[in-house]
Parts: sequence; structure tokens; C-alpha cells
Amino acid sequence: MSKRKMPKNQSDAIPKWKHFLDIPTQPMPEMGMTPKIAVWKKNKSTLWYYPSVQKKYNVPVFLIYSLINTPLILDLSPGNSLIESYVNEGFDVYLLDFGSPGYEDGEISIEDYVVDYIQKGVQRALLHSGASEITVMGFCLGGTIAAIYAAMADEPVKNLILSVTPIDFSASPFFDQWQEAIKEGTADFDETIDIFQTIPASAVQYGIRLMTSPIYISPYLSLLNEADNEEYVQNWRRFNAWTNGHVPLSGAAAKQITKDLVIKNRLVNGGFKVKGKKAKLSKIDANVLVLANKNDRLVPQEMIYPIMEHLTCKDKTYSLLKSGHAAKQYSGGLPPYLKDWLPKRSSPIQ
Repeated sequence: MSKRKMPKNQSDAIPKWKHFLDIPTQPMPEMGMTPKIAVWKKNKSTLWYYPSVQKKYNVPVFLIYSLINTPLILDLSPGNSLIESYVNEGFDVYLLDFGSPGYEDGEISIEDYVVDYIQKGVQRALLHSGASEITVMGFCLGGTIAAIYAAMADEPVKNLILSVTPIDFSASPFFDQWQEAIKEGTADFDETIDIFQTIPASAVQYGIRLMTSPIYISPYLSLLNEADNEEYVQNWRRFNAWTNGHVPLSGAAAKQITKDLVIKNRLVNGGFKVKGKKAKLSKIDANVLVLANKNDRLVPQEMIYPIMEHLTCKDKTYSLLKSGHAAKQYSGGLPPYLKDWLPKRSSPIQ
């Protein structure tokens, strides 16, 4: 009796399963490998300096990532790193890493982050670089506070780049429901926040997951399908580590986001104040590039585009990309939407 042959697709599946099950036992691949130097520290925050390989521009780039994620997504690995792309292109780069706030940091508000961290960090970057102007680039909620900073900054911000940045919080169905629940008294987190002083990282993660992918299984199916592809596996593990690498949010910042941004939508209405000073979007006088992603379920373009209606600066550009919230790949160089816009606005060295 001849032996029955296993179908080819089943045979191929066996090593994939073996590789898949072995993945958790393997050491994590390195992340954040672009050379850097700490040039300033405040509390849990660090200002990192990434020197350009060969400086070509007089205007350095100052990066502000979200308050609720680590900034590792900006430097995942060689060949897949926005920071590496910048320094290879000839830009000096500064990254403000807010770190992970603890119980003792519960009173740090959005205003504090803008004045005591971002503004002081920009001042230090300008001093360290000797530059007369700077580019500020903010991502997601980091872009929101970057916009607030640019609206009241005394420093010479030449360019402002806002990537998937929520501005109009009335444009999200999720925030509409949240707003109604708070108004009706069925959701009030102040007492809990006052006890714990921060929103724990796990709660941040579950909240984001609820808005985007309540059933989180498709990434693991993709991993299983490519489990015998070592490069894919390593890149997947880096990205997954960042996806699950949420950090706590200080209680005061959480309250201000809820009351001033979500409930009262003060950034759009022109009523957001920073230490008594109004931060009006119409006061931003930098060159502005606004980036949105077509398939972004966390920050849809309806939350982003309204800033264009409030900006009065002469040089403003809106670009809609065909990707999700964090689905960018940087293959050794700046993506076209940056390479076509930023260099000519960064005082090239003659």
C-alpha cells in the first residue's frame, strides 16, 4: 500500500507553526540604534540629540511624540527609522522623550508639558545647535501639544509638521459618546484619577484598543503566515513591542484633555490657555505641513483637517497619505511627503 502524501500546503504549514511557537523564546531584537547623546534632562524627560551624518541644513528638527506611547516607533531599526532617515539626509535631530510619569507626577498638566518641557526643550536645542530657527514635528497627541506650543511660542519656529494630530475633538464618534456620558454623569473619572494620580499604561492600552481593534488577532495571523521569514519576524516584534509599550498619562493632563479638548473643544474654539496666555491656532506663523492617513481609525482626517481652516500663515500644506495611524515604513530615506517639503524650508548650507 503506497503512503499518502501530505498536501503541500499542510507540509509548508508545519515549519511555520514551529517557528511561530519558538518566537517568544527568542531574545528581543534591538531597537533605537541610531547614535544619540542626552543633552538635557527634566524630571523623567530626556532631550536626545542625533547628529547628522553630514550636516546639510541649518534648521534642526525637534521631534515631539505622543504622551501615551514611547517614541521608539521613530527609530525601530536600521533601515526602518525616521530619525535615521533625517540624519542621513543631513538634518540634526532632537527628540523630546517624556519618559514614564509616576504617582509623584500626577499634577503635570498639558500647560506644564508645553511650557516646562517643550518650550524649555526647544530653547535648549537652539542653544545646543547654535541655530537661529527650528522645525518642530509632533505626532498624534504630541502634535496637539506641539500645535498649542507653536500658537504661543516666543522661539523662532520656522516649520511645524503635524502628523496624525487630533485638533477637532468633536469630529470623533467615540469622543461624542464620552462627552455625553460625562455630561450625563455616567462617567466621571476625576475621583479615580485623584487616587492613582495617573492613568495606568494598561488602561491607556485598553482604551486605544477599544477604539481601534477590539479583537486583536489579525497581527498574529500575519506573524504566523510569515513565521519562517526572519526579517519579517524581527520587524514585527519591534513594532509589536512599540504597540504594547504604552506609558501612564499624568492625572492633570488627562483631566485637561478631557475637559478642555474633548468636552469644550477649546483648541478649535480659540479658548485654550497656557499659563493665562491664549493659544490660538491663527497665531501660528510657521510654515505648516499637516499629515493625515486615509485608513486611520484612531485619528480620522475629520479630526485633523479643521486646523487648515484656522491657520492664517501663508505657507500651509495638507497631505492625505494612504496608510493607517502608525503604518509608516522608512526604507533608508525620507518619505516623499517630507523630502519634497522640508529641505527647501530648512536653510540648506551652501
